[in-house]
Amino acid sequence: MMLNIWERSVTATHIFLAKKEIEALKPEVLNALQTIDQLYGYYDDEILGFMGVEGEKIELLFVDAKVRGQGVGKKLLLYGIKQLKIKYVDVNEENQQGFGFYQHLGFEIMGRSEFDEQGKPFPILQLKREAHGEN
Repeated sequence: MMLNIWERSVTATHIFLAKKEIEALKPEVLNALQTIDQLYGYYDDEILGFMGVEGEKIELLFVDAKVRGQGVGKKLLLYGIKQLKIKYVDVNEENQQGFGFYQHLGFEIMGRSEFDEQGKPFPILQLKREAHGEN
């Protein structure tokens, strides 16, 4: 179920990825879901989104495309900030919707990498949220 949410979310937000690239990422996503330190879901009769956390960093945050814009991602992220003391997250530079979402909730660019974790030429922005008032 979470893999389906991931796929629908990435298809809707990562328009720079071709379908074959999304398919190629599935085994890595499955592995991440099985090995992530902490995994949280947002439910309303069914799972609508999830967040994976390692230490003070969000490693995964995906919301089902059918409920995008309805506050699911914000609720997950605010839980992470308030309860888990999240300070860091990475986002694909080309995912302007995702970057805007994190920026709106107080994250700022602290670094940039030319390549993603798989070594592909998809620039990554490393974001940090300073401990200031909650949005």
